[in-house]
Amino acid sequence: MTKREGSNSPVKSSPLKKSKIEEESCQVSSELKENMAPVVVVDNKVEISEEAEVKVAKSPVKNVVVPEIKEITPRLYFAKLSDKAHVPSKGSKLAAGYDLKSAYKYTVPARGSCMVKTDIQIKLPSGYYGRVAPRSGLALKNKLDVGAGVIDEDYRGNVGVILFNFGDADFEINEGDRVAQLICEKICYPEIVELESLDETERGEGGFGSTGVAEQKSS
Repeated sequence: MTKREGSNSPVKSSPLKKSKIEEESCQVSSELKENMAPVVVVDNKVEISEEAEVKVAKSPVKNVVVPEIKEITPRLYFAKLSDKAHVPSKGSKLAAGYDLKSAYKYTVPARGSCMVKTDIQIKLPSGYYGRVAPRSGLALKNKLDVGAGVIDEDYRGNVGVILFNFGDADFEINEGDRVAQLICEKICYPEIVELESLDETERGEGGFGSTGVAEQKSS
């Protein structure tokens, strides 16, 4: 309550209204929160997460910088377990996988298999698993394939590559040779729910080539 000048009668105070700039500022902050953007507004300044690639957009509010979120780039972390380890590398900018290199010399016997150690450990991006895939050159020219190629997100051991040699001659691997490629793939972790029965489908139990060429009956 305040008194009017020249009068003893009190005058009711009206509630303070936010200025247009303050209202727009609040609106911008709430929009950022709703979009779950990796930014925080502090004293009209925007703090940006290290993992966010952003470009600055024009703000509708004076003196407030509003970032336009471009993309959050997943990061694959790795650590060397010995001085024999090699940095995972890509053959080209848009190559699907990172080349994994052998830390030691190995011999993959003909018609046999061998575990090849890379001496690196990795930390995959959240929501991803690592798929160890064969290299096309080794598969085509030397009949080498990769087995057990799944790396779980929480695995922290030495990344090993199981090589199968389907050729008739032993295959020699030297230190630093590229033996496989690591592909980071998104994955979901569904909950398991048991049901008494499942709904029927048009395909039903058909499998093992049931949708391909019809089996020819012998006469």
